[in-house]
Formats: sequence, C-alpha cells, structure tokens
Amino acid sequence: MSETKPANEALCLAALRDHDRDRYLAALLTPADRRAGVAALYAYNAELARVRELVREPLPGEVRLQYWRDLLQGAGHGANEANPVAAELLQATRTYQLPVGPLAAMADARIFDLYDDPMETVVMFEGYAGETAATLIQLTSLVLDPAAAASAADTAGHAGVAQAVAGCLLLLPIHRARGQVYLPLEILRAVGLEGPDLLKGADKARLSAAIEAFAGLGLDHLEKARRSGTPSRSILPAYLPATLARRVLLSARSRGAAILDHDIRPPQWRRQLRMMATLVSGRI
Repeated sequence: MSETKPANEALCLAALRDHDRDRYLAALLTPADRRAGVAALYAYNAELARVRELVREPLPGEVRLQYWRDLLQGAGHGANEANPVAAELLQATRTYQLPVGPLAAMADARIFDLYDDPMETVVMFEGYAGETAATLIQLTSLVLDPAAAASAADTAGHAGVAQAVAGCLLLLPIHRARGQVYLPLEILRAVGLEGPDLLKGADKARLSAAIEAFAGLGLDHLEKARRSGTPSRSILPAYLPATLARRVLLSARSRGAAILDHDIRPPQWRRQLRMMATLVSGRI
C-alpha cells in the first residue's frame, strides 16, 4: 500500500499533465501533504471532461459517467485498483470525508456535454458551472482546510462560473466543430441570433456582441467573487486555475468573433506566473 498510493498520485498527476495542464500546475503548487487529494479531484474532473472526446455516440458516454456514479455510491463494477484515478478518488473521499453527492453531481452535469442540445439560458449555464467548476473549487478547498472552505462558498460559486465562462470561450472553436452551443441562447437571441448562427460564424458583428456579453457575464462573476471576500491562504491553491480566467475574459471581450478561429489562451509560462503571483499576493 505504501508503494501503491504514491504511484497512484503520480499517475493522476501524469494524466493532468497530459489533459489539464493548468490544474496540473496548480496541483504542483499545492502543499505536498494535500497534493494527492487535490490531484485525485482534478484527475476525476479531467476524466469527466474528456468523455465527449472518447466516444462517438452519447450512450457509451453515459455508460462512462455511470461508472463514476456507481463508484462513488459504492456500487462499482469489479476492483478499482486497476484504475489509479478511481482508487485515489476513493482514498480522498475517505481521508477528507468529502461529500459524495456533489462528486456524483459533477458526473450528472457532464451528460449535457454528450448531446448537441444548446444551453438555453444564463441560469442554466450558471447551474452547469456550479455543478462542475464551482463544485471542484469547493471540494478542493475541503481537502485543503474544511473550516476555511465552509466560509468561502459564495466566493467558490462565483469564481467557478467565471472560470467556466472563460473555459467555454477558449473551447468555442472545438465546440463549433462538434455542433455544440454552450453560449446561452438567451444571450444570442438578445443580439438577434440563434444557435445555428454561432455554428456558422458568418454574422461577425452580432457574434462579437454576443461574445462580449458572455465574457461580461464571466467578469461580473469574477468581480462578485472578489467582493465576497478573499479566501484564506490555506485554501488559496484551490482558486489558482480560476485566477487565469480574467485575462481570457478580457481578451474575448475585446476581440469578439475573432476568437471563433483563434486560440486566445495565454502562453503556459504566463499562466504559471499568474498562479505563483496569486500565492504570493494572497488575492484571487
């Protein structure tokens, strides 16, 4: 067991390095005695986020998501030792007494990713972000310092929505290629567009207005996160990935429809410096 646990932690970190570089860097900046739990949560999130990439049809994707729900609810199929992410996630839930409900809800929320139904409203998007990015921040905070996490729920919620908006803006080219519309129809319709118009990408002026409004939603939540209070330094590492959202949101707001075909993610060295600066300053 003493050899298996470090090996699973290393495998979780390796998976993050390949599939979620920002959270991989954030995990490395987490205190060593909590890193295994944080890496397990981040690797679990990466597994959920990748399901759409790994399947051709929704049904196999739902089966993959059901595997994680069964695992968390104690109805796993066979031994979990062969899956390092599963083994480490279960260990983290036991060690840090993490609530199973929000972890399972993360898998439930990802069912949306498997289909091409559009995101209808801003409230619907905020709910999706709350069950994915915001929940991940809160659970990571519980690993780091349960007492401090309890007093920062509002901050985690708003930071998670801001991070989710930034993530969807970064993934717009990929989502368009798949026929997915995460930018709420409520925002598109406010500028005279529908989901297919986003996928076609022809009306640049109106698309720029919609993207500006969506980025503005993310910036509004980021400001609310900051106004709700600075998280304790003990849980600050949980917010490191979310601190990268501001630059993306500002870039999307200024560039508009140009982001449909161009990557606006800052280079890795800038993202790493931003996270390190957050740890030094103590402010998200």
